[in-house]
Amino acid sequence: MASLSPSPSQSDNNDIHPLVALKRRIAALEEENADLRVRGLPGKKCESDVYYGRPIRRLVCLTECIEDLAAEFDRCIGLGATNESDADTMDSNDPDENRRYCSFKKLMIWCPSARKLLRSSAEHEVLAFAYSKLNESSDGARGDDSAGLKCAVADWLMEGTPAPNPAIHKRDKSGRGFYHDNGCYDPQNPTKDLFKGELLVKAFKRVFTSPSSTDEEQPVDLVARSAPRRNSAYVSVQLRFALSSSGSWRIIDDEFNNQEFYDNIVNYLELPPTPEAAKEVDDLLLWWNQGVFGLKYVSDYRPQQANQMSVAMTLAKRRRL
Repeated sequence: MASLSPSPSQSDNNDIHPLVALKRRIAALEEENADLRVRGLPGKKCESDVYYGRPIRRLVCLTECIEDLAAEFDRCIGLGATNESDADTMDSNDPDENRRYCSFKKLMIWCPSARKLLRSSAEHEVLAFAYSKLNESSDGARGDDSAGLKCAVADWLMEGTPAPNPAIHKRDKSGRGFYHDNGCYDPQNPTKDLFKGELLVKAFKRVFTSPSSTDEEQPVDLVARSAPRRNSAYVSVQLRFALSSSGSWRIIDDEFNNQEFYDNIVNYLELPPTPEAAKEVDDLLLWWNQGVFGLKYVSDYRPQQANQMSVAMTLAKRRRL
């Protein structure tokens, strides 16, 4: 007569399944608890205030996590700085550390939720949970912009005369690439018309104003009016990705490094090496204001001089010391 008792393997499985379910439940409760504790932080009125990280990729940095930017500030504090002003004077021999600190300064400006979290007395697990939500939101915004420009750029190019050959399809990027010659680049004068391309202006308007504004002159919000520097670097990366045949976002796309591309543009716009270069950047920003806002609205805003930008002043202060 066959035994009705379970086999050893069946008995083991019966013991494991409740343990797995219990561990999952504990993990879910811990996340829910952290969520509730974040909502209870001083100054937090609603969940969107805590998780609103969409400006981070557009205005602060292309890929870094908030934890890395906060850690760079903590590094300065560990070296003796007592506040941000002290940290501004602490130069590093590592250009990546300097870059992260400059991004930290931008984060404090453009992401109030992150600023409140960093200045709160929240525990580590609460901060980690909130940071993960901000990172998730920022990466989601970058993904939304990539998806929107993928179709929009194809439409803009195919509306041109003559249309590109081979044709560029809206949904399929396999036929895209950089073999459509537009005859604009001057190898003898590589900065001629730099950052003045029609597609770049259209892409900027689509991301920072609205899809319908790409062919219009209209006033826009304060974020877009802040003079395109990191936001134009961000849009340049997005436009390059839209024109490429790559189907998914990566920091290194085949042999092209998107982070290096972004950093070079930021350095060009924020850290001009000479007064003449700073004048070129200021003229470029005025041209951008006219192109984005239109002549009707350009008088509402004048770009801040490049050598007076917070990043440039910070690095200049560090060099003097």
